[in-house]
Amino acid sequence: MADRPDRGSDRPGDDQYAWLSDRDTPRHPDWGHSGPGPGAGTDPDATRAIPVSGDRTQPGAGHDRAAGAPDDDATRAIPRTPEQPRPEPARRSGQLPPPVLPPPGRGTRRSGSSGQRPPRPTRGRSRGRTVRRVLLALLLVWVAFLIAVPIWAWSTIEKVDAEPDGDRPADQDGTTYLVVGSDSREGLTEEERQEFATGSVEGQRTDTLMLLHTGSEETVLLSLPRDSPVEIPGRGTNLINAAYSIGGPELLVETVETNTGIRVDGYIEIGLGGFVSIVDALGGVEVCPDQAIQDRLAGLDIEAGCQELAGPDALGYARTRAFAIADLQRVQNQREVVGAIGDKALSPWTVLNPWRYFRLASAGADALRIGEDVGPIDLARFAWAMSGVSGGGLTCTVPLASADATWDPELAPQLFRLIAEDRTSEISGDLCRSTGLSR
Repeated sequence: MADRPDRGSDRPGDDQYAWLSDRDTPRHPDWGHSGPGPGAGTDPDATRAIPVSGDRTQPGAGHDRAAGAPDDDATRAIPRTPEQPRPEPARRSGQLPPPVLPPPGRGTRRSGSSGQRPPRPTRGRSRGRTVRRVLLALLLVWVAFLIAVPIWAWSTIEKVDAEPDGDRPADQDGTTYLVVGSDSREGLTEEERQEFATGSVEGQRTDTLMLLHTGSEETVLLSLPRDSPVEIPGRGTNLINAAYSIGGPELLVETVETNTGIRVDGYIEIGLGGFVSIVDALGGVEVCPDQAIQDRLAGLDIEAGCQELAGPDALGYARTRAFAIADLQRVQNQREVVGAIGDKALSPWTVLNPWRYFRLASAGADALRIGEDVGPIDLARFAWAMSGVSGGGLTCTVPLASADATWDPELAPQLFRLIAEDRTSEISGDLCRSTGLSR
């Protein structure tokens, strides 16, 4: 390419950039150009001006202005085309897109429609959950305690053979227990004999005889006075409590069944010392004597009216005969104490108080002797029936013909039949008497 013309003083006054234009500007004689004028075509390599007329976007727009002939070497404008979106770079086969990472400083969000992390539990909720767990654990321990204590107590109760041989009354509706209060001093220390005013009488007799019947109708607690003359199988006529001293629980059960026609389903026996320990385990029982009682032989000195008695006084109240009708009043007191024991033993406080609950179970296990045919469920039913006595059940003495405790030959069999047939709601006042004597 030819050297550019000198822009110096050879062309004074000329614009130093005038050489870029081919218009009416005078040119140096040696400059080449494509248009008309002097020196045209003398230098084919000279820089030529780009034509400004015509459509520069069409092919052949660049041409010699003078001759109009196209010039393949002329500078041409690049035609404009509509801007196209840039194509995305092709991904290689098997290449995964870059992972979308969370912004810096934020943890991974948990899945969810909102994409937000669930709120953390407050300290109050955590504390409440802990309290509930502790309460649940205590409840389970308490239930286990309530179940374990009776099972342990049951395993320590003394069992006796009280089921007689030979013919017995057929099975009857409801359940009837023979409750025996023994006057045995066995196991009592000398101090306890003095405290309980039991004396030092040897042997074993039954101070208390009661039938407790529970069934589909009213519960009945029936006293059999210990001095009642009855037929003792194989031994002739004698006082009913003699059957125990002669042949023990087995002969006693047989004697009761023979003279009443009521089948005995369970045998429950309690001694003097056991009676005291049960009452003390309950914290005492409430009785309501109609009159003040002072009995030195029974070790009893109490006022009239309702009051709480501890174990020794409760035993004296159940044993005293310091009344005009002697033993007939005593059987009433015995039923009152038994009902009070049953009512308090099954009160909610006994179950809620662990110390009382354990003491009662332990005292009962030491105090009771039961027949071998009495199971845990039978014993529980017995305790429940005792509580029902004070809650509206019937408490009676077998109808008597006279004050010597002879049974009424007409009324007593009627009462026995209603009990045997579990029709206790039909027992009238003439049959259920507090002392057994007619009013």
